Amino acid sequence: IVDLMGISATRELAPLIAAIVIAGRSASSYTAQIGVMKITDEIAAMNTMGFRSFEFIIIPRVMALVVAMPLIVAISDAISIIGGMMVAKLNLDISFAEFLRRFREAVDIKHIFIGLAKAPIFGFLIGLIACFRGFEVKNTTQSIGIYTTKSVVNAIFWVIAFDA
Repeated sequence: IVDLMGISATRELAPLIAAIVIAGRSASSYTAQIGVMKITDEIAAMNTMGFRSFEFIIIPRVMALVVAMPLIVAISDAISIIGGMMVAKLNLDISFAEFLRRFREAVDIKHIFIGLAKAPIFGFLIGLIACFRGFEVKNTTQSIGIYTTKSVVNAIFWVIAFDA
């Protein structure tokens, strides 16, 4: 049970669930922020002043997710391992020390690195999709909600598609 839980959690489940949570949280936020900036002509004002909106709006947001996602996945890995330890203790009467010993034997470090390697790619996809949808917002406040929903759905879809 330790090997099944350890490999599936660190390699697949923790990165995927973390990416879905961040897609719901950050993709909606990014799209709504950029959509409001577009409706209130802040982006047009930036372009008029000679600032390239790509450099000041898209790159920082995408890079923030690229950097943050591996940290979030590492925390997700730790929480999933601790959760697995608790379930193993309560249901199977496997001590924490025994669980960790079996975990170290069964789960090769490459599985953890594979999960962590997916994280920046997931962050890049989520950030890029969210920013793209934010720039698609029309000049109505209703379109913010529409494109925010599209952003979250598209980000989750592409994260799952990439993970497959």
